[in-house]
Amino acid sequence: MDTVTTVTGVRATALALESVTRRHGPRGGRGTLALDAVSCAVPAGSFTAVVGPSGSGKSTFLQCAAGLDRPSSGTVRVGGTDLGSLSEAALTRLRRDRIGFVFQSHALNLVPSLTIEENVVLPLVLAGAGPTDERVLARGRDLLARVGLAGRGGQVPATLSGGQQQRVAVARALVTAPEVIFADEPTASLDPESAGLVLGLLRDAVRADGRTVVMVTHEPAAASWADTVLTMDGGRLR
Repeated sequence: MDTVTTVTGVRATALALESVTRRHGPRGGRGTLALDAVSCAVPAGSFTAVVGPSGSGKSTFLQCAAGLDRPSSGTVRVGGTDLGSLSEAALTRLRRDRIGFVFQSHALNLVPSLTIEENVVLPLVLAGAGPTDERVLARGRDLLARVGLAGRGGQVPATLSGGQQQRVAVARALVTAPEVIFADEPTASLDPESAGLVLGLLRDAVRADGRTVVMVTHEPAAASWADTVLTMDGGRLR
């Protein structure tokens, strides 16, 4: 029987993986085993870090958990919704409306041709909100103020430092009030001070807003901000 890793707590489950296996390579072939029957349950309103050496499977874990990749077998649920039961269109809507993302690469996080404020509210616009809707703009301004970038909304990302761009990415991840925020090595290219600011924002999203954060990192200092640390090795949780 598979061992289920449960993050301590009695709250509702925000994310659950059940016997999730991901094998890369030709369908039907042996391929490379990236995840090996991974099971875990993450409660709502918690901050979980997933750590492990390079090649341990932690990035594949995040991709499957966030619906960016489909597992070869097993079940992933976000807030009780089985991601495997969704069409590609429905899965795209779920990622847009119920999940926030913060990536390691600034190029993936922000659209360089948009202003900072436009980047923050982009998920709302993609969901059908008017880009000039005052409620949308106010939401963007409020979040920029929260991440310490009030008054910078009219600038483009290239005018900001790497740490400031990551703070914009956190603001954008929060704009839809998502159930789960997935952060993939969000501090890997940052200096310690900037990393602390970004991690503090993620921690505050849990404490103040009740969001659930799942962060992949190889940095012990970053993992120390989490409530619970899960260790991956050889595609399995240890």
